[in-house]
Amino acid sequence: MKNIIYKLGMLALVLTVCLSVGCKKDKELGNTNVSEVTNFYGPTNNKYIKLDPLAGTQTFEWEQARAEDGGLVLYEVVFDKETGDFSQPLFSLSSDEKGMKNKLTISDADLNKIANMAGIKSLATGKLKWTVWASKGINVKKSATSRLIEVERPAGFAEVPTELYLTGSATEAGTDLSRSLKFKKLTASSYEIYTSLKAGTYHFAAGTNASAKTYTNNGSTLVEGGDITVTGSTKVYRILVEFEKTNTTFTEITSLGLWFSPENKVLHVLNYAGNGVWTATNALIVFRQETWGRDERYKFRMSVKDAAGTASNEWFGSVNRDNSRPDANTAASYFNLTKVDANQYDNSFKFNSGADNKNVDITVNFNATTTYNHTITVK
Repeated sequence: MKNIIYKLGMLALVLTVCLSVGCKKDKELGNTNVSEVTNFYGPTNNKYIKLDPLAGTQTFEWEQARAEDGGLVLYEVVFDKETGDFSQPLFSLSSDEKGMKNKLTISDADLNKIANMAGIKSLATGKLKWTVWASKGINVKKSATSRLIEVERPAGFAEVPTELYLTGSATEAGTDLSRSLKFKKLTASSYEIYTSLKAGTYHFAAGTNASAKTYTNNGSTLVEGGDITVTGSTKVYRILVEFEKTNTTFTEITSLGLWFSPENKVLHVLNYAGNGVWTATNALIVFRQETWGRDERYKFRMSVKDAAGTASNEWFGSVNRDNSRPDANTAASYFNLTKVDANQYDNSFKFNSGADNKNVDITVNFNATTTYNHTITVK
């Protein structure tokens, strides 16, 4: 009997707790109303902003809203076209500190993207409308107040692809998208590739699928869509694509040679093998006898032509001004290539001791998938 009474008592207690919790939950859900944001502090209405996507930021501030339960209010800044009514806004962002501050710090790079969504072209000026929505996560209170900012967009693309590829019948990989040639990403908005182009067509692509955005060069200007036709013989190029500057630079590479510092000349000319790689096989290496010993220093000279046909030379060598002879314990990074000046000896590599009076195979790798480097194999 006591056991039955105990069980009934526990059941009543559980029901009481559940009812109590339920009522509390209903009460909490009933206190989700917030007041409307009516006063905007900044930017001032129609403020003119010349966007600087590389370094600029802007601050949006407004008066705090009030929550019915006295708790925290969450804020969202909403952007639309100048003529928009926020029924289908272009973009929205939570305010600072995950939506809890009555302030939003936004980069000019993001404003540039929003301006692009609004149809404002690069180098053009247009207006964006903004407002603030307040809530406690539900029951969003949309402000009836809004303001405008006038933005001037810089040159360049608001949306820069995270990857860039080269494809088309004029390329080494042909038209098969899955085999497209990948560019090396140099900065957040610039890409580079060493490759050859033959008669045919090519374009740049933001991916290796048919839906990826494509780009071409109109002269030296980067534009969306289209194809470029190549005529004449096959040539090797370094192609630089800069989205911020809407610029493309084609540098023809006429030769690449092993520059032997002791003799101040190209000792062996390498052949372009494709995919950004140059090679020479069975190249005889003889160190130069000096009064202090045998000199084995070398780097690489690249002969190039710009778009106007002006010829010049570039040198690629070691990041170190001076080096020791490599051996079996030398790190692979020793052989990495960087642009250096034309000094006869500075930033040269050294052959290992076993290369003296021997034939070697030389590979210079400017492939986009790796750090630019070279290898020397003693035969």
